[in-house]
Amino acid sequence: MRFERLKRRTELRKGQLDIAPLIDVVFQLLIFFMLTSNFVFQPGIKVSLPKAITSEVISSENVVVTVTGQDLLFLNEKPVTINELMATLKENTGEQKSLLLKADTNASLGRVVEIWDLCRDLGIPQINIATNQKLGENQ
Repeated sequence: MRFERLKRRTELRKGQLDIAPLIDVVFQLLIFFMLTSNFVFQPGIKVSLPKAITSEVISSENVVVTVTGQDLLFLNEKPVTINELMATLKENTGEQKSLLLKADTNASLGRVVEIWDLCRDLGIPQINIATNQKLGENQ
């Protein structure tokens, strides 16, 4: 008789699982990833850079001149005219900073050469052209 009572009490129900701990773990993982993720989108000028196989990463502080596909000029993400660009670059030539030229693939070559020539005329020691790295021939 005693054995029968014990057998009845230890009977397990199949198919029932306590999911409260599982929900707690998933919730904690969700909070962890939300806190560690960085969702800041940096505003900027949309430029489609040309691809180059021999491009190098430049880590020095640069003055950035951007030429869009519509031949608009930006100096450090501020719209400028060619005359304003020339005046600003004249003021900053004593600092010996290098210049990074970001030209869209649809920008006219004449505008890019005009800026390049202006920079060389002002005596800027290093002029770099921004590109995306080309990983292979099939990409």
